[in-house]
Amino acid sequence: MEGSAYEVGDVERWAVEPDKRPGRTAFQRDRARVLHSSALRRLAGKTQVVTPGTSQAWDASARTRLTHSLECAQVGRELGAALGCDPDLVETACLSHDLGHPPFGHNGEQALNEVAEDCGGFEGNAQSLRLLTRIEPKRFVRPDTPTDGDDLVSVGLNLTRAALDAATKYPWPRGAHPTDPASRKFGVYEDDRPVFDWIRKGAPADRICFEAQVMDWSDDVAYSVHDLEDGLHAGHIDPNMLHAEPERRDVFDVAIGRYVADDTDPEELSAALDRLLEQEWWPHGYDGSAVAQARLKDATSQLIGRFCLAAENATRAGTAPGRLTRYAAQLVVPHEARLECAVLKAVADRYVMQRAEQERIRADQRVVVAELADALVRRAPDGLDPQFRALFGAAPDDRARKRVIVDQIASLTDAAARALHARLIARRP
Repeated sequence: MEGSAYEVGDVERWAVEPDKRPGRTAFQRDRARVLHSSALRRLAGKTQVVTPGTSQAWDASARTRLTHSLECAQVGRELGAALGCDPDLVETACLSHDLGHPPFGHNGEQALNEVAEDCGGFEGNAQSLRLLTRIEPKRFVRPDTPTDGDDLVSVGLNLTRAALDAATKYPWPRGAHPTDPASRKFGVYEDDRPVFDWIRKGAPADRICFEAQVMDWSDDVAYSVHDLEDGLHAGHIDPNMLHAEPERRDVFDVAIGRYVADDTDPEELSAALDRLLEQEWWPHGYDGSAVAQARLKDATSQLIGRFCLAAENATRAGTAPGRLTRYAAQLVVPHEARLECAVLKAVADRYVMQRAEQERIRADQRVVVAELADALVRRAPDGLDPQFRALFGAAPDDRARKRVIVDQIASLTDAAARALHARLIARRP
């Protein structure tokens, strides 16, 4: 047991295995397994806001899905520790939260969801759970029910129950959102229900564990702040425009359309933006000089500290002293902090993601995913990596075979998806 804040059941693994080296906690082992996984390394080649390794990427400092995950992990580790969570547990969840994202970011996720409509859909968070518990090769066990040949069965990284729960942002299956049945967000596919039910054993229905809440807010903080930083650094965001009324209205419209409730008063968003603009450290100008870069880095640090301290203080104000873990507490993020975070997201969305050339790029990416899926459906197992080729051969029906194809596509980096697409699709000169 990892101390009084965590129980024996929290550190159980789906498949029992002995420690390889004494002295490490179960959560330290979890963190090491994710950190050394090939799935984490592949995030270096997956889109965060712009496609890695292309002219979109401005320069080598633009974020990828990997650098975002590492920065999210640093934010989450410190915020979690301040509130009494095991820091290795929260860091594991933060490192894991985007592992299931396919090539081309959320655009690829939407395209792959259309491909997977007849086999249960696609959702990056559900894919992360599938990867952690099944796809990433680390631990194999004998099946409960013997099969012909008695083949070994993968249990993925075989993380602890608490680590898998902390990485589960949406603890419900498709179409079972507790307050919004139309929501496309879910955290488990139907054929992964056995391990999901094991993870959630004893958990309150539809409740998100405290460590997952810390991970979720750390994710919001990291990407809202860093997307703004990248946009300023690339010259796509002019801070002076945030004082002009037409541009402000555009930003607020984006925020209401994507990042806050539909009935949010634009005046609240205006006040949130003004609070940020009034800060002494706010980057009112950026010319790329070393001094400007240092000031921008300071603003980034100030924003992260502002958002994390707001959540820490509000959460502590409503709870008794002591360690906050699992289902003993709820993370409290003040409404004002959420609005400020949403405004930052909307600024980056409006001036970076909605640039004219971006829709052309996204349209091409959707074509790549759709055509690649169609080619694999027609030609598989040709085109599948050895791991997925074996799973395809063992799949019992068309639905299961389609899921293997979706798993293969989801595992690809942006460049690998384009390379496989070029190999499988005969292009006319």
